[in-house]
Amino acid sequence: MPPIAKGRTGLDTNVLVRFLVQDDAEQAKAAQGLFATFTETAPGFVCREVLVELVWVLERAYALPRADIAQALDGLLEARELVIEAADRAAIAVDRYRKGGPGFADQMIALAGEGAGCQATVTFDRKAAGLPGMSLLGAVTDH
Repeated sequence: MPPIAKGRTGLDTNVLVRFLVQDDAEQAKAAQGLFATFTETAPGFVCREVLVELVWVLERAYALPRADIAQALDGLLEARELVIEAADRAAIAVDRYRKGGPGFADQMIALAGEGAGCQATVTFDRKAAGLPGMSLLGAVTDH
């Protein structure tokens, strides 16, 4: 990640949603205008939490399929006008998410633990426990 720059603009989930979905003309226009100001030397910033929330919103509120969401995330990751926190891990998570199995949040959690040097990240979620770096803990429920 490039060094922290004064004046960088961080983006909240709702701005990305409006930019991607274009379901509110006024807000979409404002988001597009903001994105037009970003450059490679003065990029916008997207944190991991926003990526996770973005996927949740696109799945739940817009019922978009994984393939479409993964494609949108690929576009964000490829944009030179954006800095994505933990972009290397996010790219791996997007690839795994696209292929099915555990959700994007679980992918990011597993990769964060791995990046932090954790031997394992424990969970009660059977599906998530199948990810590299994840392990079941004690009694098991399915959520």
